[in-house]
Amino acid sequence: MADAGVAETLLRRIEKADGGVDSLEVASSLGVDHQVVVGAVKSLQALGDLISAEQRSSKRWELSEEGTEIAEQGSHEARVFGSIPLDGLAQSELMVDSIQDQVREKLVLVQKGSSSQLEEKDRNELKKRKLLSEVTVKSYWITKGSSFSTTITKQETELTPDMIANGSWKEKKFKPYNFEAMGVAPDCGHLHPLMKVRTQFRQIFLEMGFTEMPTNNFIESSFWNFDSLFQPQQHPARDAHDTFFLSDPALAHEFPQDYLERVKKVHSEGGFGSQGYKYDWKIEEAQKNILRTHTTAVSARMLYKLAQQKFTPVKYFSIDRVFRNETLDATHLAEFHQIEGVVADYGLTLGDLIGILHQFFTKLGITKLRFKPAYNPYTEPSMEVFSYHEGLQKWVEVGNSGVFRPEMLLPMGLPEDVSVIAWGLSLERPTMIKYGINNIRELVGHKVNLQMVYDSPMCRLES
Repeated sequence: MADAGVAETLLRRIEKADGGVDSLEVASSLGVDHQVVVGAVKSLQALGDLISAEQRSSKRWELSEEGTEIAEQGSHEARVFGSIPLDGLAQSELMVDSIQDQVREKLVLVQKGSSSQLEEKDRNELKKRKLLSEVTVKSYWITKGSSFSTTITKQETELTPDMIANGSWKEKKFKPYNFEAMGVAPDCGHLHPLMKVRTQFRQIFLEMGFTEMPTNNFIESSFWNFDSLFQPQQHPARDAHDTFFLSDPALAHEFPQDYLERVKKVHSEGGFGSQGYKYDWKIEEAQKNILRTHTTAVSARMLYKLAQQKFTPVKYFSIDRVFRNETLDATHLAEFHQIEGVVADYGLTLGDLIGILHQFFTKLGITKLRFKPAYNPYTEPSMEVFSYHEGLQKWVEVGNSGVFRPEMLLPMGLPEDVSVIAWGLSLERPTMIKYGINNIRELVGHKVNLQMVYDSPMCRLES
């Protein structure tokens, strides 16, 4: 039955009824879904005062999907009994002559709308077995309105020039204009939560006087990603289990030759006060192209470029994507965003690093910091940064930091009294905390709910 037909039938029922009608009873007698009757009620209400509808709530018991199956086919126990072969089983194997399928009988009672005949303990037992559930049903008690009529007159929704010209507007009935109605939201793009949080981090760096590094080269040679950072060629991070290697083009060929020779020497023989790693450094390993594993490769390029001119103190930052051959889980993907800050100046110490970290994290709204000694191939000393998480009531790691080693800086040509401090953290972890997301695959990837992107508020870091 069409919605218009249900509305007209509903009006006729109200006219004949003594007092009013119940929407649930109307739906049952017409053999339609209750929501169809509710839709007809809403349509009639929009026409003015044709009807008066009072919303009511009632509770009833409904069968679950499994409960419906049992009501129709019998309980699991009864079906087992019914599947006994015709030639029977020995009594020792089955000590039951006949059964009464009480579960099915109780569920059939509910199915027929006679749940009141069941005792409360029976209903609770079936509910515990998830065969039955109590649901709240909202219905309407519908009575005649002040302008009740059994005929539906379509109300006009707009005043046209023709109506004004011929005067027909005087006989027309117009639908009231809803001045409270919201306009249709315009179609537009929406920033992903990662990009909103990235904007906040970027603003903090800019407020602190940092310059953004160019990070648009996802593909990097092993030389800049590892060797220039004084990371040995036999380091486990350079294995295929941790790094994505390119097959085409597999190798890079253009390097600053004099700098490459100095890097080779500091690795294999030592220098600048270091004994090096004492191994046979191979250009073939340095040439291998990879998807960069950290944006520190960009920092190495920028520091080398800085060393080729008259030195001036600099503050660099970057926020961009890096790639690791990780095992995927709720907190790890094969790609993520790294936030990195680098400061190069004369005579910087560990105290300067701790001070700038306090300033940086205070701008993020994080004031309780602790530092733990750590090991990185290219920084010494190195520190992991921990913050006290008020929600978890414990200290959690929020970043890594350190002072770049002379073995990394001096082969570039930087002055001996120049120090470089640096720190880094991921973008995904603070974003997940900010937006209450527990699984990273709900933030990044093909399973992301686009409605979440649409609905997510602008990010404001609590500073």
